[in-house]
Amino acid sequence: MRILVAGLGLIGGSAAKALKRAGYTADGYDRPEIVRRAVETGVVAAAAVDLSLYEVVFVALPPDAAIEWMKAASFRKDAIVADFCGVKCAPERAIYAQERNFRYVGCHPMAGREVSGLSNAIDTLFDGASMIMVDCAATDADAVQTLEKLYGAMGFAQCKHCTAEYHDQKIAYTSQLAHIVSNAYVKSPTANGFPGFTGGSFQDMTRIAGVDEEIWTRLYMLNREAVESELSCLIGHLQEYLHALRAGDEEGLKVLLRNGRVRKEELDRERKIL
Repeated sequence: MRILVAGLGLIGGSAAKALKRAGYTADGYDRPEIVRRAVETGVVAAAAVDLSLYEVVFVALPPDAAIEWMKAASFRKDAIVADFCGVKCAPERAIYAQERNFRYVGCHPMAGREVSGLSNAIDTLFDGASMIMVDCAATDADAVQTLEKLYGAMGFAQCKHCTAEYHDQKIAYTSQLAHIVSNAYVKSPTANGFPGFTGGSFQDMTRIAGVDEEIWTRLYMLNREAVESELSCLIGHLQEYLHALRAGDEEGLKVLLRNGRVRKEELDRERKIL
């Protein structure tokens, strides 16, 4: 099976390394200097020259670049092309809006690190993680089956299937909102002079604050309605805590905290069941 990984940053580089660990060989596509480094370090076998040679193509480029590249590329007939974009409605609409000779499957690996780039790629990044696979009426079942086999070999613990719309709404909450909160949290002037005053909670809250603004701004804009909805919901809940504090309402604050604790326990039980 001839495999190509397009985009050799943290996710694409880790995908190539995970494939190599599983016994597969992948070629790479990216800027010439990045591909050269990937070949020299053994991350990929060679630079891609003819896209029509590959049976499976993983696209780990930023959303706009991924969409334009998939629309313009000359893939092999019936090739499986899976993008790893953090939003799924936008690429799905773009790909199915035109004629194509390849089998497209929208995917999103639920794994990452607070660092980026090929130099930070690791072959264990996906071990135990979930891979989200988007299904619609045009999704090819055989392509999905092939990808599921590859994802299992790469270390993913499970493949979760949903629509693009469902994915984007959930990701707005589980990932995109969390990065906004962390990014906003570090802007407090009280953060100055913090060494010696922190524990695990500070580390947890700030770990993902250092987003790449070029990539994440586009992710937010491509999923704007869902992110706006989740952010508005969060602000509404925060206002409840602020009002209780301003009013000196100790019992009211206690109820808010209790409700949050109970909700967290419910979510923990759901995660263990699944």
